[in-house]
Amino acid sequence: MDLLINGRVSRLPEGSTEPSMPLLWVLRDVLHLTGTKFGCGVAACGACTVRLDGEPVRSCVTPLSAVQGRAVQTIEGLGSAVAPHALQAAWVEHQVPQCGYCQSGMLMAAAALLARNPKPTDADIDAAMTNLCRCGTYPRVRAAIHSAAQALAPSPAPPVRRLPRRIKPQPLVFKA
Repeated sequence: MDLLINGRVSRLPEGSTEPSMPLLWVLRDVLHLTGTKFGCGVAACGACTVRLDGEPVRSCVTPLSAVQGRAVQTIEGLGSAVAPHALQAAWVEHQVPQCGYCQSGMLMAAAALLARNPKPTDADIDAAMTNLCRCGTYPRVRAAIHSAAQALAPSPAPPVRRLPRRIKPQPLVFKA
């Protein structure tokens, strides 16, 4: 089976998976993408959140059979140390993580939110961010999402420079 993970096709070794195997275990144990974390195993905490065709899903309860032919994005595909995503930079700027365990899932949920709503309100953020954080950094998460939204917003177009209106020259009239 081939999967599209972080923009690249990954071939799963023959016999290494079953259709009912949770995507989380395929990512971690078969593909060795360990940024996605196991938290609760029942889709309650969100530590395992990845994006499936752009939407956040809990990979601990998403069977492998549900992802074939669809695009999966994990935290490894969000940004890099050299070129971090605006959310990752905002997470550092606002010192969001404490223990950090839930953060990859939080970042993936936040990325999905900003992809569909580039200027979220506090209420939008609260509704979209259903991930649990034992450290309770929710106010920092909210501030970081607002900062990232500003960083991702397109720059305003420069003002249009208008040339001065030309005055139509009047013919010279000579009187004799």
